[in-house]
Amino acid sequence: MRRSFRSNVGASLSLLVRQEGFAIVWGVLNIIGTIAFAVSGSLVAIEEQFDLLGVFILGFVTAFGGGMIRNLIVGLPVANIWHQPSLFLTATITICIVFVLPYEWMHRWQRIVSFFDAIGLSAFAIEGATYAHHVHSTFATTLVAGLMTGIGGGIIRDVLAGRKPLVFQSEIYAVWALFAGLCVGLGIVPVAPAQYALFVVVVVLRMISLHYGWHLPKKWTPATGEHINHDA
Repeated sequence: MRRSFRSNVGASLSLLVRQEGFAIVWGVLNIIGTIAFAVSGSLVAIEEQFDLLGVFILGFVTAFGGGMIRNLIVGLPVANIWHQPSLFLTATITICIVFVLPYEWMHRWQRIVSFFDAIGLSAFAIEGATYAHHVHSTFATTLVAGLMTGIGGGIIRDVLAGRKPLVFQSEIYAVWALFAGLCVGLGIVPVAPAQYALFVVVVVLRMISLHYGWHLPKKWTPATGEHINHDA
C-alpha cells in the first residue's frame, strides 16, 4: 500500500516537473521568438518605406503568423493566439523601439534582418514542435508544426512586403526548422537545457549557411539560365 502510494506520488511529481519545465521553455521561446520576429517584420517594413501602420501590421503578422498556423496544425482554435496580452505588449514595445531608432543605427539592414530572422526561426520552430510533442501529436505533426511555426510568419511577411519569400530562394532556411522539429520529435532534446542548446545550434547553423551561401539544389531552367546548385 505504502509502495503504491509512494509510486503514485513519485509519478505525480515527475509529471509536475515535466509540465513546469515545458511551461518555462514554452514561455522563454515564445518571448524570444516574438521579439525577434517583431524586429524582423518591422525592419522589412521600414526598409520598404511603409508608414507607421504598415510597420505595426508587418511586425505583428511576422511575430504571430507562425503561431496561428501551428494552432491549425495541432487542432487548436486559432483564436487562442489572442489570449496572450503579455506577448502582444512585448511585440508592441519592440516595434515602437525599432521605429524610433535612428536610421544610422540600422544601415546594415539585411544582416540585421537575417540575424533576428534566424533567432525567430529557431525559437518558434522548437516552440512549435515542443508544443505538438507535448500534446501527444504524431511524429509527422511535430515535424510540420515545427516547420510552419518557424517559417510561417516570415512567409506572410515577405508576401505582404511584395518580396519573394525568403524560405523559397535564400540560403538553407527551412531545413533548420525541420532539423529542430526532428530533434524534438525523436526525443533528443527532452529537457530545457538541451532545448536551449538546440536553439543556439539552429541560430548558428542558419547564420553559417547564410555566410557561406549554402543552398539546396536548384533546377536549371532556360528562362533564367540558372544551373543546378550543388552547394548544399
